[in-house]
Amino acid sequence: MDATHVSLAHGNGGRFMRELIDDCFRRYLGASLDTDLDAAPIRLPAGEVVITTDGFVVQPIEFPGGNIGSLAVHGTVNDLAVAGAEPVALTVNAILEEGVEVALVERVAAALGAAAAACGVPVVAGDTKVVGRGEGGGIYLATTGVGVRDPTLHLGLGAIEVGDQLLVSGSVGDHGTAVMLARESFGLRGDLHSDSAPLLAASRALRAVAGLRFMRDPTRGGLATVCHDVVRATGHGVRLHGPTIPVRPPVASVCAMLGYDPYYLACEGRLVAVVATAAAGAALAALRSAGCADAAIIGTVVATPPRLMLTTDLGGERFLEELEDDPLPRIC
Repeated sequence: MDATHVSLAHGNGGRFMRELIDDCFRRYLGASLDTDLDAAPIRLPAGEVVITTDGFVVQPIEFPGGNIGSLAVHGTVNDLAVAGAEPVALTVNAILEEGVEVALVERVAAALGAAAAACGVPVVAGDTKVVGRGEGGGIYLATTGVGVRDPTLHLGLGAIEVGDQLLVSGSVGDHGTAVMLARESFGLRGDLHSDSAPLLAASRALRAVAGLRFMRDPTRGGLATVCHDVVRATGHGVRLHGPTIPVRPPVASVCAMLGYDPYYLACEGRLVAVVATAAAGAALAALRSAGCADAAIIGTVVATPPRLMLTTDLGGERFLEELEDDPLPRIC
């Protein structure tokens, strides 16, 4: 296409829109995206159908370790993965702001297509809308993911018992810190990259472990929010062991300078799992065999009180309260 910036005409259903879709989306998303259809047929293997939907408004659109396109794929695939499902197909809606550079749209579409191909999941349908200048944030994406899981796999907060162990697949807070630094809002710079990545290998490895109770990716609200979900759903407490929680030194340094807590910062390529005590060692080994070198056992479900508690490096304890304010808006 000849245009260098998106105009309102690119959303009117005519030639410009067709060129935008063909040159900036279909080109990178492959033959699975049939732009001549209003609804795409998919064949589902036997099993329980699982569906998820998500929206992505991250600012900046491009950040160290990815952009909104790869983030959208990883976020959607990971929601299926931690539910115990294998992804079958994705759809994507692109809401573009008038004036956004076509080159940026192409980079986002290329990252989206590459991430989907790496996950082995086709993008089968989509939609494109253009809003007026000043009415959007450049590029917003909305996705839907369809997957299938073994109906005998029973995962959920209701399966968690007192004494169960919590694990995390890698360091926490990387994505939130990387996006924050990319905004340069605080005059800080760093080479930290987002952890945005698919969790398929990690979730598959854990599904093979007897005693797996629950999995979730700690996106908005981070590790602490997942733990609060456990507390609220079970009525039990969660005790985290601070010294075993992996936090990269750059993340810890930025948080110390700016007053953030890494346990509340978003991760986009990590999972938190709860397993029976007897299965903790096998679960840790499974995660490490799946490439999660920094995976760790980080805590325990306790009978009382129904609070989230953290044992500090000095041996003391502090409560981690439930998140109220949004410390980093538009993080995903």
